[in-house]
Order: sequence, then structure tokens, then C-alpha cells
Amino acid sequence: MDIKQIQDLIRFVSKSGVNEVSIEQENFKITIKTNDAPTYVNASIPPQPLAAASAPQPVSLPVSIPAAEVVAVADTSNLITIKSPMIGTFYRSASPEKPLFVNVGDEISEGSVLCIIEAMKLFNEIESEVSGRIVKILVDNASPVEYDQPLFLVEPK
Repeated sequence: MDIKQIQDLIRFVSKSGVNEVSIEQENFKITIKTNDAPTYVNASIPPQPLAAASAPQPVSLPVSIPAAEVVAVADTSNLITIKSPMIGTFYRSASPEKPLFVNVGDEISEGSVLCIIEAMKLFNEIESEVSGRIVKILVDNASPVEYDQPLFLVEPK
């Protein structure tokens, strides 16, 4: 794990509401604690080949993630990219029988549930931090997603 990954993990832990996270690998151990009342989450990560060592490591998270990270797109449009706050499997609905959370063209507001990401058998609702209209959905249903991977393009209100 390099320093940037550690800094990203610290920022993510502070936003998620988790009070302590411990990660142990074959020759590496890190524990991140916040000043809030103790709530413990442990992640056991199997050793990975050196080629994959630069990839972010999965972390067990609470059942509800407050919101997806929002970052502005670099092109000339005013679209906002909503990115995945974790590694997992992307789902557009709560179950195959239920309706999709959002479709292209739907109006969303802050706090609207956009999708679910399953990570380590936990289903985490990803909520919007912006109001606007869904312009594009960048991930197929039931597809694996990486940390910080773009999921939606939103035209802000």
C-alpha cells in the first residue's frame, strides 16, 4: 500500500462513519482510528501478487454508506461524475423483481438512492450528493466496480 492509498483510505474511513479499521497483509498492517465512540470493522485481505499491489484493497464497511463521492468531469460540459466509493458489485435495483433506482433522464435530488454496491456480502446504498438529471449510466447491472470508478454522469440543476 502506498501513501496515496493510505491517505485515500483515511479520507474514506472518516466519511463513512466507521471508527476503526484494521488491515493486515502478509508483511503489512495498518489500523485507522477516529475520535468517535468505538465501532470495530476488521478486514482480512489475502496476499496478492506484486503486479496487483497498486490496486486499492477492499475494506468491510457499514451497511449504509452516506453518499457516493462526487467529482467534476474535466471536459467542457458541466456534467458531474458520481464515482464508486468502494470495490464491489454494482446493482441498479434492490432485487431483480424490483424497479431500477434510476434511469437515464431521471431527475434526482440530494440523498436519492442511485444504486447498490455489494461489498463483502454487505449491500450498500449509494446516495447522490447533487441534484440534477441522470445523463448517462456508465456501468452495466451486476458488474464489478473498482474504488473511484465513474458510475453516473449527472447534469446539475
